[in-house]
Amino acid sequence: MSQCWVNAMKLFLLSIISVFMLMTSAHAGGHAASEPLSVHQEEDYEAKGMGEMLGNFFASTGIVALMSPDENELSAHGEPMSDFHKGWGRIIMILITFLLFWLAIKKGFEPLLLLPIGFGGLLANIPIAGISGPDGFLGVLYEAGLANQLFPILIFMGVGAMTDFGPLLANPKTALLGGAAQFGIFGTLVGAVALSEYTTLFDFTIKQASAISIIGGADGPTSIFIASALAPELLGAIAVASYSYMAMVPIIQPPIMKALTTDAERKIKMVTLRQVSRLEKLVFPIMVLTLAILVLPEATPLIGAFMFGNFLKVSGVVDRLSDTMENALINIITIFLGLAVGSKLSADQFLVADTLAILALGIVAFSAGTAAGVIMAKIMNMFPGTKVNPLIGSAGVSAVPMAARVSNKVGMEYDRSNILLMHAMGPNVAGVIGSAVAAGVLLSIFS
Repeated sequence: MSQCWVNAMKLFLLSIISVFMLMTSAHAGGHAASEPLSVHQEEDYEAKGMGEMLGNFFASTGIVALMSPDENELSAHGEPMSDFHKGWGRIIMILITFLLFWLAIKKGFEPLLLLPIGFGGLLANIPIAGISGPDGFLGVLYEAGLANQLFPILIFMGVGAMTDFGPLLANPKTALLGGAAQFGIFGTLVGAVALSEYTTLFDFTIKQASAISIIGGADGPTSIFIASALAPELLGAIAVASYSYMAMVPIIQPPIMKALTTDAERKIKMVTLRQVSRLEKLVFPIMVLTLAILVLPEATPLIGAFMFGNFLKVSGVVDRLSDTMENALINIITIFLGLAVGSKLSADQFLVADTLAILALGIVAFSAGTAAGVIMAKIMNMFPGTKVNPLIGSAGVSAVPMAARVSNKVGMEYDRSNILLMHAMGPNVAGVIGSAVAAGVLLSIFS
C-alpha cells in the first residue's frame, strides 16, 4: 500500500514538472515572437508631457467641436456640413429639444411622444459621437423600423388593440366627420403642387407633395408608411413634422375649434344612441378589411394591422395577446419610434429649407383637416335628426386618442357636465381608417 502511494506521488510530481516546462517554453516562444512588435512599439512611441496630453484631451471635447468645428467633419450620413450646422445649428437644436422636454413635463403635451423624440434629437446633435449615423444606435433603429415601414405597422396593430369601435357603430354618421377631416390631406396636396408649379418657394414633385400632404391626417405611422414608399428622401422631415403636430394637438386645435363654433354649439350635449353588440364588433373589422382588399389593396398593410389588433381584442379569447399589443408592444415600439424620429432632429437635417417648408405645409394641412371636421358637423346639424356637437368634428383627424381628449376638454370648458370623450372617439377612429384609405389612394395612383 505504501509503495503504491509513493508511485502516485512520483507521478504527480512528474506531471507538475512537465506542465511547468511546457509553460516556460511557450512563454519564451511567445516573448520571442512578440519581441519585434515590442521594439516597433517602442520606436513609434513618443513621450508627451502632461500639458500636451491635456491639450489633446480638450481638443477632443464637445466644447471645441461646437465652438471651433472641424472643417473636414461630415454629417452622420457622410455628407459635408456647413459651419453653422456644426456649431450654432446644433446649439439651437439642443435648445429646441429642451423646449420639447418642457412642453412634455410641465405642460403635459403628449409626453409619450415628445420625451423620446426630444431625447433622440438631443442625442443626434451631440458632436463627434455619430449616434444617428449608420453605425450609431439611433441610425440602426431608424433603418430597422422606419425606413422599412415596420414600426408604423406595429403601432397600428397596438392602436387597433386599444380601439373601441362601439361609439362609431352606435352613431355611424360620425364617420362623415372622420372623412371630412381628410380634406386637409387632399387640399394640401393640391396646394403644394400649385405652389411648386407657380412659385419659386417650393420645388416638390407630385410624389413628394403627396407624401407631405398626409401630415394633414395627424397620423404619424401613416405618414411614415407613405413617405417611405413615395418620397424616402423626405422621410425624416415628414416623420418629424407629423409626430410634432400629433403632439401639438392641444395647442393647434382649440383656437380653430373655438373660432368656428358658437357658445351654444359648444354646449350641445350628446347621448349614446344604443348599445353595440359583441357580434357587431367582431364583424366590423373583418368587413372593413374585406372592403379594403377588394377596393384598395394598397392600404391593407396598415388597415390589416389595425383590424388584426382590434379583432383579437374583441374576440375575448386571447387576452394575453391583445394585452401585449395594447401595452408592452406599443410601449416598446413607441420608445424605439420616438428615438428614431428624434434622430432626424439633427441640425444638418432639420434646419434646412425643405424641412422648414414641410413643417409649414404640414401645419396648413393639419389646420385644414381640423377645420373641415368642425364645418362638416355644423353642416350635419342643418338637417333633421340628433344634433352633433361640432367640437367632436376636430377629432376626425386620426391622432388617437389625443384629438378626442381635446374635443372633450374644450367642451367641458363651457359646460363641466358635457362629456364628449366617447362621442369624439367615433370620428377619431373613423379618421384612422380614413387616413389609411387616403394613403392607399395616393399609393395606388403612383403604383
